[in-house]
Amino acid sequence: MQSPGHIDPVTVPRAKTLRDDGRIDLVGLTKDQLRDVLTEAGMELKQAKLRSKQVWHWIYNRGVIEFTSMTDIAKAMHVWLDERFVVGRPEVIEAQVSSDGTRKWLLRSPDGQDYEMVFIPDADRGTLCVSSQVGCTLNCRFCFTGTMRLVRNLTAGEIVGQVMLARDSLGEWPSGEEGRMLTNIVMMGMGEPLYNFEAVRDGLKIVMDGDGLALSKRRITLSTSGVVPMMARAGAEIGVNLAVSLHAVTKEVRDEIVPINRKYGIEELLQACADYPQANNARRITFEYVMLKGKNDSDDDARELVRLIHKYKLPAKVNLIPFNPWPGATYECSDRDRIKAFSTIIFDAGISAPIRTPRGRDIMAACGQLKSASEKKTRAELDALAEEKQAALG
Repeated sequence: MQSPGHIDPVTVPRAKTLRDDGRIDLVGLTKDQLRDVLTEAGMELKQAKLRSKQVWHWIYNRGVIEFTSMTDIAKAMHVWLDERFVVGRPEVIEAQVSSDGTRKWLLRSPDGQDYEMVFIPDADRGTLCVSSQVGCTLNCRFCFTGTMRLVRNLTAGEIVGQVMLARDSLGEWPSGEEGRMLTNIVMMGMGEPLYNFEAVRDGLKIVMDGDGLALSKRRITLSTSGVVPMMARAGAEIGVNLAVSLHAVTKEVRDEIVPINRKYGIEELLQACADYPQANNARRITFEYVMLKGKNDSDDDARELVRLIHKYKLPAKVNLIPFNPWPGATYECSDRDRIKAFSTIIFDAGISAPIRTPRGRDIMAACGQLKSASEKKTRAELDALAEEKQAALG
C-alpha cells in the first residue's frame, strides 16, 4: 500500500493489461501509442499511420465502441481489429439519480476494483467529477474517501473512460456538436490527482485534444490537497485550472483535517500557488474550504484567509463548502448564518467567496462523500487506518 510519508508515493505508470479474452483496450492510448499497438500486432507501418488516425477519430470524436461502425475502414479490417482490440467502457455496477438531478455511477474495472464518478447538471453548465485513484493515500478527516486505503491508481484509459461513459449516458456524440450538457470536468473524485500525475496528465491530454473529445483546458479543473512538488509540473504539462483543498488557515487545524499539511505547510503551499504558471485574473486559483462547525469557521479564520491571499498576491476565489455528512464522521456543518458571515468578510475584502449549494447528498454524491461501497469497515478499523496514515506523515 502506498502511504504518504516523508517521501511522496512514486507514481508508476500501469502497463496496458490484457483482458481475459486477450484483447487490448484502445481507450486511453495516445495517437502515437495507438499507431504503435497496430504495428506491434502486425500491421504495416504506413497502413498503421492511416488506420490509427481513423480509429482515433471514431473512438474519441464519434464515440463508437464497435469496429463495424467505422464505415471508412474495410470490413475485412473490422474483423482483424476485433480479434485483437476492444473499445472499452467502465462496467457500471450501479447508477443513481438524486432528487436534484445529480447522477452518480459506481464503476468497476476489469480487475474488479470499484470507483465512482458524478455528474452535476446546472442551468448553464454540466460538470463531471472524475476519480483518479481507487481509494486515497491521504486522510483528510472530513472526507469519506479518506477512510479508504489506496488500492491502486487508475490508468489514463480509466480516467478517459469516465468521460466517455458520461458522454454515452448523455447522448453527446459526436464531440463537436453544440449545446452539450457536459461542459466542464473537475478532477475532484476519489483520490489525489497529483499522486497519479502521469495517468492524469495523459488522460486529460486526450480529453483536451481538438481531434477527439475537444474539451478546452479552461473547462477543466484539477484539485489537489497540496502536493507541492508536482504543482508547477501540473501547470506546465497539463495547464488546466487549479483548485486547492485548503480548508484551514492555521497549522494546528490544517495538520488535523488535511494531514499532508505536516509535510507541505500552508506557506509553502501558497507560494506554490503564487508560482503556478496558469494563474491570472482570468483564471483564478480556487481555494476549497469546507465549513466545519467550531473548527475553521470563525471570523478570525476568515480574516486570516484574506490576509494570506493578499500576502501572496494570489488571483483567487474561495468556494465555501457546507460539510456533507457521512457515516461515522466526527464533524458537523457550520450553521448557515455562520457560513454567511464568513463569506461576507471575504467578499468585503474584494475576494469572491460563494457558498456552494450541496448537490446529491441523498445519494452520497456530494463533495467529500465518494467512497465505493465495496469496502466496508468497522469504526475501530477506520480509526486504526486514520492513525496509520497520520503516523506515516510523521
